[in-house]
Amino acid sequence: MKYPIGIQDFDKIINEGYTYVDKTELIYKLVHEGSYYFLSRPRRFGKSLLMSTLEAYFSGKRELFHGLAIDKLKKEWTVYPVLHLDLNTGKYDTKDSLFHVLDDFLCKLEATYGTFPSEKALELRFMGLIARIYEKTGKPVVILVDEYDKPLLQSINNKELQDDFRATLKAFYSALKTQDRYIRFALLTGVTKFGKVSVFSDLNNLTDISMDESYDTLCGITEEEMHRYFEESIQKLADRYDISYEEACARLKKRYDGYHFVEYGTGVYNPFSLLSTFRANKFGSFWFETGTPTFLVQLLQRENFYLPDLTQQQVSADMLNSIDAMDRNPIPVIYQSGYLTIKDYDEEFKVYTLGFPNEEVEEGFANYLLPYYAHTGSEGAPMYVRNFVLALRNGKPEEFMKRMQVLFADTDYKIVGNAELYFQNAFYIVTKLLGFYTEVERTISDGRIDMIVKTKDYIYIFEFKYDQSADTALQQIEDKGYAKPFATDGRKIVKIGVNFSREHRCIDEWKIKE
Repeated sequence: MKYPIGIQDFDKIINEGYTYVDKTELIYKLVHEGSYYFLSRPRRFGKSLLMSTLEAYFSGKRELFHGLAIDKLKKEWTVYPVLHLDLNTGKYDTKDSLFHVLDDFLCKLEATYGTFPSEKALELRFMGLIARIYEKTGKPVVILVDEYDKPLLQSINNKELQDDFRATLKAFYSALKTQDRYIRFALLTGVTKFGKVSVFSDLNNLTDISMDESYDTLCGITEEEMHRYFEESIQKLADRYDISYEEACARLKKRYDGYHFVEYGTGVYNPFSLLSTFRANKFGSFWFETGTPTFLVQLLQRENFYLPDLTQQQVSADMLNSIDAMDRNPIPVIYQSGYLTIKDYDEEFKVYTLGFPNEEVEEGFANYLLPYYAHTGSEGAPMYVRNFVLALRNGKPEEFMKRMQVLFADTDYKIVGNAELYFQNAFYIVTKLLGFYTEVERTISDGRIDMIVKTKDYIYIFEFKYDQSADTALQQIEDKGYAKPFATDGRKIVKIGVNFSREHRCIDEWKIKE
């Protein structure tokens, strides 16, 4: 079986025998029930393949769709002129960078369809082209814009540059409304949706299907699709790990499933991670290996975000659908980027509860965050976590604490503002990572960081204090009876009191009582 990993060209997938998960029934519905759409989905979720499939469909390449669902639904195939603008490849770091990409797109079309002397501005050239293409071909135009928001995301920490890009794109995309009579279909895709007062303010004819239950599986792979196309691959994975077929399915679900883009909707697997797992015949963190945008961490740090709240977010649909509120809350862009997903919905108050979609994202995000909040040196987060876990499993709490002290030794230069919040966030990440290999219970509130870690042979009870003493922390463990619930457990109980120094911004003392 050939897995189309990283292949975004529909023609190539079909002609070269790659497995194609058939989404054409939904595509048929999309093009016959409306004309103007916007779709937001995380990176590596198949947006570009969707655009390529639409381009092939509107170009009348019926032979590519033989045997697919749309082949039975579509009786007459019409060829339309397709304008496909892909903003994914540009590097948008200067005012002229966006202009050059749009100018190149327009110049290539103008070489075929001509231009007019008065069309100086980008938006005027685009509008003129749409009209001329219609007049010369006799067919309305199809417009596909892939990763429309890439310039805005790359300039997210440069307000002046982003405002310039926003104004340019707003004017450019306005052609979708002003030239409506010449347009058969239009779809814009991206990771995020910039709000109604920005890029889309003039496009009230654009239907946002990002949270539309009819199209929630347009990108991604459903449970049913996984079993329909990849049964052999699942069995190979089970054989490789010497586990049952059912256990392999359970691990795949825990690792890569869990994305929900609408309340009560169908969950989907991350397609890139799932296909990469089948190709490599092993479980991994494939989505994170392709890179994580640094702007996500920058947003969290800029807003002094309390990381334990990541999985306790309750937000409205308006907030999820727009990142205009980003200056006050980084959650919308983190959700739209695929690091959080819909976990529950309160029908009465119209409020969504968010959380990590699956283990790959939860573990990968914590690994990615750790170097921004603590000193991991050249070893990196995974090696640090391994050493932490082995120290606890082997009953070496002193070694664990020495490593913890080193982890925070060089963080002073990273801390801006509230040092207590900074350490709370750092410890949240550490406990989150430990939780993938041990059983961790934690309470982080009101300036306290308490942690209980359970391994096969040990139970570690931690109490953390700020500007007090390790003795005070140990005394609280005794006074509050933190060890009592484990009195009959059988495992060895180890109590650890730790103190942070605000002045020195580090762990300055700890004591261990066995």
